[in-house]
Amino acid sequence: MRQCVLDDTKTCTQCMECDRCDLNPDKICDNCCACLEDDAQERKIQIADIVLKDEDEYLKEFFGEETVED
Repeated sequence: MRQCVLDDTKTCTQCMECDRCDLNPDKICDNCCACLEDDAQERKIQIADIVLKDEDEYLKEFFGEETVED
């Protein structure tokens, strides 16, 4: 099971709370970048972790299905 990115003591329930806009919690983030400060010459994000999974594992985790081999 995936860990919740907002609370690392819980597993992900796909509530999509992590996809909410920081400035307007009623909005799903659309990458408008309004939450980034405008006075910076460069903008950057910090990547905390990169998780690589194969397609079968991804489908099983998110959809509860396994792929069908051709």
